Amino acid sequence: MSGPKFIADRIFSLSKQNLSSTVMRLAVTSVALAIIVMLVAWAVVVGFKNQIRDKVVGFVAPIHVQTLDKNESVEETPFVLDSSLIMMLNSVDGISHYQMVANKAGMIKTDEEIQGVVLKGVDENYDWTYFNSCLLEGKTPEYHANERSTEVMVSKAIANKMLLGVGDDVRVWFIDKDMQARGRKFTVTGVFETGLTEFDERFVFADLNQIRKLNGWEDNEAGLLEIVLQPDADVDAVNSKLYYSLPSHLASYTARDSNPQIFDWLDLLDTNVWLIMALMLLVAGITLVSMLLIIIIERTSTIGLLKAMGASNRFVREVFLRRSLRILLIGMLIGNAIGLGFCFMQQQLGFIRLDAATYYLSKVPIELHPITVLLINVGTFLLWVLMLLIPTSVINRTSPTKSIRFE
Repeated sequence: MSGPKFIADRIFSLSKQNLSSTVMRLAVTSVALAIIVMLVAWAVVVGFKNQIRDKVVGFVAPIHVQTLDKNESVEETPFVLDSSLIMMLNSVDGISHYQMVANKAGMIKTDEEIQGVVLKGVDENYDWTYFNSCLLEGKTPEYHANERSTEVMVSKAIANKMLLGVGDDVRVWFIDKDMQARGRKFTVTGVFETGLTEFDERFVFADLNQIRKLNGWEDNEAGLLEIVLQPDADVDAVNSKLYYSLPSHLASYTARDSNPQIFDWLDLLDTNVWLIMALMLLVAGITLVSMLLIIIIERTSTIGLLKAMGASNRFVREVFLRRSLRILLIGMLIGNAIGLGFCFMQQQLGFIRLDAATYYLSKVPIELHPITVLLINVGTFLLWVLMLLIPTSVINRTSPTKSIRFE
């Protein structure tokens, strides 16, 4: 056993009823709370951002292509998916799938209710993977290239408001170019819920051929071309390559470009979590520094005695640092146990709920990876160790003759 460790074990104790032991217990509590707050804050923010991003991207696709014009209405200007465009899309790395869609504004009318909606027309190539996970009742519609299906899928918000269920018929009214109202009868085959209120309250999925018929488009025309990417693909890199490869009358946009308000809101969460972590580091660090200063002042006579016996400043500093590091590690272990335990319980049980209409999620999300836990612990440990070096400079200026008589 080394000399500093032997002495530290003999002169310090958390169980003794003195000022330094009380301060050491407070320091352990402060460090544990700081670790708990940092782990939980990071896990919640990362989980929240990723789940909301996945919802938005799942609904609108990571990238979409549309006609480059000044049309700001719900309904897009059509373009043709020809062989040259298909060849270009197939040559871009990172693209796994593309699908033609079109939006058409309409109005659902029942005997008692009226609701403005947007029909999102999709075809037989549409990827329903995301919506299969959001399906509450029924099934996703089945569409075919040479038919105009009357099957539609509505959100839970629209179904509740219009008193619709699976198998019910619903009539949707549209206004054509001549300002004449035209109605179409559809059958509800499925009910979904994404949690994204602004999407759930607006969109109804229908056959793209119905939109083409209503708009007078050709069979190979669409309003949007949604691009689905491979899991490891970089969205910005693929979008940049697409943007400069597309014909001059087309342009590509990311999900962030089309929904900036949601993504800007998510970016604000980064600022909040970094501020919380900085405050926790500062508060716990100041508590540790204060603890060490109090211990040094309380043990001033011991410092003088050790120096009088020939101990160097480095030896004495190591005695106090060893005890401080032990307290730091105890606090971090307790904080990790409680913080990770809370994250695991929330991830499995979801006992803390949220208002889905406000937060887009029904429970507090948790996403925490081992590498993140390691980085948080290592980073905070190194920072707090550096802060602990500050009060030990007092030991260098302590005179043995004066400190032995210190009370």
